[in-house]
Formats: sequence, C-alpha cells, structure tokens
Amino acid sequence: MKSHLKPGTFGFAGLLTASVALYAGAAAAEYKGLPRTFIWNPGVVSLVDTSSFKREGPYRIGFSNASQADLWLVTFAQGVQWQVANRKDLIEKFIITDANSDPAKQISDIQDLVNQDIDLLIVNPATADALNPILGRVMRQGIPVVTVARRVGDDENFVSFVTASDAALARTCAAWMAEKLEGKGKIVLLPGLAGSSPAEARLAAAKEVFAQFPQIEVIDTQYTGWSPANGKQVMSAIIQRAGKEINGVWADSGLQASGSVEAFQSAGFTAEQIPPHTGGDMNGMYKAALKNGFPFCGADYTPSMGITAVDVALDVLQGAAVPKQVDVNFQVVVSEGDETTSVKADVPLKDYVAADKPDDFIMGHGMGPDYDPKTFKAEYPQ
Repeated sequence: MKSHLKPGTFGFAGLLTASVALYAGAAAAEYKGLPRTFIWNPGVVSLVDTSSFKREGPYRIGFSNASQADLWLVTFAQGVQWQVANRKDLIEKFIITDANSDPAKQISDIQDLVNQDIDLLIVNPATADALNPILGRVMRQGIPVVTVARRVGDDENFVSFVTASDAALARTCAAWMAEKLEGKGKIVLLPGLAGSSPAEARLAAAKEVFAQFPQIEVIDTQYTGWSPANGKQVMSAIIQRAGKEINGVWADSGLQASGSVEAFQSAGFTAEQIPPHTGGDMNGMYKAALKNGFPFCGADYTPSMGITAVDVALDVLQGAAVPKQVDVNFQVVVSEGDETTSVKADVPLKDYVAADKPDDFIMGHGMGPDYDPKTFKAEYPQ
C-alpha cells in the first residue's frame, strides 16, 4: 500500500466542480452560493491527488471524535452518523470512538482504530499539538486522514480539513463589532476551548481586526470551553469589575455568549443596557437577541461539516481529488437596523430564529426540518 500524499494544484474549472459536489451537504439558508472563503481566496486553492488511496469498496472507516461535551459537538456527531446511514452502500463498517475531551485517550482510540484495519480515519482532534504526531504516523502507514472541525498543525498529517473557516467567521463578527462601536470602546473577548484549533484561530483572527482600531480596548479575554455556564460565570466576574464600562462582547459562539447575556441580566442590566454581542450556533442566543433587542451579529460554525466530512472521506477512497481545506458555508445573521458598512445579513435575525425549537437547538445542522437531537437515530453499518 502506498503511503505518501501527492499534493497538486488543479485548474479553476476542476476545483469549482469538486467544490460544488463537496458542499452539497451544507445547511440550507439564504446564502446558497459557493463559500465566500473560496470565492475571495486571493491565491489558488490546492487540490490533493488521492489516487494512491483509491481502493475498492465497501469501506471500513474509523471516526475518532474529541468529545460530545457540548451541544454543538452532539449535533455534529449526529450529522456524521446521519450521512453514513445515507451512504451505507459504500461503507462496510463505521467505527466511532469518543475521547471525552482527553487527548491521551484519543491517541489510544486512534491506535485501536488503526488496529481494526480501517481504510480511512475521520478525526475531530481534541487539541492540535497532542494529536499532530499520531496523525502523522497514521498517514505514514498509508491510511488517509480527514480532519473535521479542528485541525492539527502539520499539513502533511492529513489529506483534507473540513471546516467553516474559523478565521472568516471571527473576522466577520469582529469587523461588525468594531464598526458597530464606531471604532472605539471597551470590549471583552470570550473564545471557546483553550488549545483547540477553532478557538485559537478565531481569537487570533478577531485580534487582527481589533488591532486596526486603536481606540478599541480589549479589557479582558477569557476562555469558556464553549459552555453557557462558563460564559455566565466569567462574564459575571468581569461585570463586577467593569460594569457599564463594557461596550461590547465578542464571543466566538452563541454557546458562551448566551451565558454572557444571562450574566448581564442577573447583574440588573435592562434589555436596552445589554451591550452588543456576537455569537452564532445556538438557537437560544438568537432568541435572546431578538427578545431583548440588543445589537447582535451571529455566524454559525455549521455542524453540517460532519456531513461533508463523510462525503470527502468517500471521495478520497475513490481516488477523487479533494481540496486541502474544504470550507462549508456559514450564514451571517444581524439584528434589524444593525448592519454595518462591511457586514450585511444573509438572513435577518427575525427570520433566522427557530421559534418552534428549544433554546439548546443547534442551527446549521443540515439534517432537514424534522431533525430532533433528542430523538435522533441513524441506522449505519457498525
């Protein structure tokens, strides 16, 4: 079995065709075109020649998940299972492991999957640094790796990375915040899980934007683990110190942003006094913004990327060229009257809120209107 990746650059027409096929699993919303990160990319997007990984199906695929520690991760994992069930004609066995947020356990899980003679590994790494070496070893054994939601540092340690562009999401929301505040004010940054590639990439990208506005002062940055409870706890402590001096809260997800809003409410802030917030994903955050009327910009890190990762994996095993990075669409949602010069809504907030769904419902799942995470069941080959 050949063990080396063959990177290559293909023409625009071929790339366009591949991209359209790969993005078919994205959640439907107002913006339905090719991902803007692809259209606006000033360089040439690299495609990877996967002919050395081509083999006859049906396939044995391993899925090493970092955890299901938050509601987004639960929805994401269900999307993976849903798509495997849809494409079970090509899959002999699909083996799932859950590392419970423990990198050491995930390394052990991956080795166990390799020992079960898998044809390909899909992985959502717990942390970038810890998982980088083991994924390199898997690739050198001739087993292709598709990373999804989170990546590792070395490009040679995976074939393709499926994401919704952490940098674009973060810059969009940060640009909105900076422009909404007219370039001045005191803000708080609430990133997700320390050490995870989405949280670190989003935080770095947001800081790039805020650095261009010298009159914006970041008064605190606190990791939240994408937890509503943690978001409320850390914001409550910051409110005790800074109170009404806080002019805005940039959060990289509505998970912790919803907790931030609760903290302001618990501190006695009226709806009109809650400062502008960012953060998508969670229906409850969209509901809170609509109900209370504070300025809001949300961009979902669409969990439907799990669906797309299954499609990418099957393309790899069939020898089709795949983009080195696959960007799934995200939707920009802005409260009425709060669009800025740079940031316009794909969907107005009032039209995006899922009024008939619970607060903990995760948006952008891609599994159709009848999807319910509490009753979800997928019959996939195990």
